[in-house]
Amino acid sequence: MTAFDVITIGRVGVDLYPLQDGLGLEDVSTFGKYLGGSATNVAVAAARHGLRTAVVTRTGEDAFGSFVRNEIARLGVDNRYVSSVDGLNTPVTFCEIFPPDNFPIYFYREPIAPDLVIEPSELDLSAIAEAGIYWSTVTGLSRQPSVAAHHAAWDARGRRAFTILDLDYRAVFWESPEAATAEVARALPHVTVAIGNKEECEIAVGESDPKRAAEALLDRGVELAIVKQGPKGVLAMTREETVEVPPTPVTVVNGLGAGDGFGGAVCAGLRAGWPLDRVLRFANAAGAIVASRRECSTAMPTTAEVENLMGERS
Repeated sequence: MTAFDVITIGRVGVDLYPLQDGLGLEDVSTFGKYLGGSATNVAVAAARHGLRTAVVTRTGEDAFGSFVRNEIARLGVDNRYVSSVDGLNTPVTFCEIFPPDNFPIYFYREPIAPDLVIEPSELDLSAIAEAGIYWSTVTGLSRQPSVAAHHAAWDARGRRAFTILDLDYRAVFWESPEAATAEVARALPHVTVAIGNKEECEIAVGESDPKRAAEALLDRGVELAIVKQGPKGVLAMTREETVEVPPTPVTVVNGLGAGDGFGGAVCAGLRAGWPLDRVLRFANAAGAIVASRRECSTAMPTTAEVENLMGERS
């Protein structure tokens, strides 16, 4: 089997997003149904750029689980590593849309989400070891047996280049910020790239200043640290260079999927061997396009769409 360009592992679910803006959920009457979940969105975003991509995740043994599996395949991602868990429900996520910068999100993942019961024995460790990029998230470190599965995968890769950790921290999934910090500390020696916003960096390494956060990540063994700064753009640092690029301005509709579009575009740029400045500019534009659309997975842009926006904004 030809190696995958990208394998992601982690969260999946069904997004039920309102088709009416500026209303609380109690007043919304119409919703759209979309594939969701950060790791799954990143896989879809990478596939939109022509990468051979797979996602490792689990669903409930239910109708939403069937929808997830079918939609993953429809959007160009290999679904061979998507399995179901009897007795658990496929997670559902709601949000409220108050542009330009307020998008409350509500996760229904109790008693435990199927994507957090990924077992080490389920993993195709050879495929993970051989993948050009392996992407995991901090959410996957919040519960066992998912934690054990993540470490088994990292052990199989042996710090291969482009072993990426998305610092995606959501307090609702954790017993405490300190628990998240401890798990990230255990994870960082196994990864070569870390990506997060300022708040996520503070959980990871105790620093929210972008340069100090990037330096702290490098000190923990990461080779490339990317710190997203929202309206101030993005900073990336290696031991040889520091690159900062401005944001790509758009009219925001829903900002929730922008980080995943950014992540999939980073995968495309790293896989192509682009200079870091180009990777960041391309990823910024991809994230901006997603922010200008309502949903997440089906909002992920093609390479041509990103390049067109970059040309318009240059």
